[in-house]
Amino acid sequence: MSTTKLLVATKNRGKLKEYQEILDGLGDIEWLSLWDVGLGHMEVEETGATFEENAGLKAEAYANAAGMLTLADDSGLVVDALNGAPGVYSARYGAPEAVSDVDRYQLLLKNLAHIEMPQRTAHFACVIGIALPNQSPKFAEGRVEGHIGFEPRGSNGFGYDPVFLLPDGRMLAELPSDEKNLISHRGRALKASLPILKSYLAGR
Repeated sequence: MSTTKLLVATKNRGKLKEYQEILDGLGDIEWLSLWDVGLGHMEVEETGATFEENAGLKAEAYANAAGMLTLADDSGLVVDALNGAPGVYSARYGAPEAVSDVDRYQLLLKNLAHIEMPQRTAHFACVIGIALPNQSPKFAEGRVEGHIGFEPRGSNGFGYDPVFLLPDGRMLAELPSDEKNLISHRGRALKASLPILKSYLAGR
């Protein structure tokens, strides 16, 4: 069986590794990041109003630019007490003042400072878009429910993981990688994307 190239629309090597771990057993895949295909400096403007729209924009643009099967995601944190914020702006929350993950989750904690725990409900959502060049993308979605804690804990994660409180009392950033991959929004979305990817890899 020949190796199939799969572009994951990320510049983050850690994220690429996470995808490989979750989709282990998919077959003989050459996993590629944007840097690997010379697209590390290409930016796709996320103008969509939903995670699905943004995932689709990125999947199509990078698939067309690279000329290969491409997987892109858009994900974020949805906090009920903040009317769904930060939502699609999760990676840009508080910009331009907030420039790091710590800045963003500290701003979130500040904005929720007077909200009691029962009202601090939130969920992480992730939508995967998968596209071939010059074709419309197909989508898969995953989400995980929880609350926003009062202070960060844990070091095994990024983004808002240190303040996302799971029903069992642990922060998402306190989970070992294998357990996190099983229950995370991205892990669930990737698992849901398996039938789509397998259909492409079997010859479309």
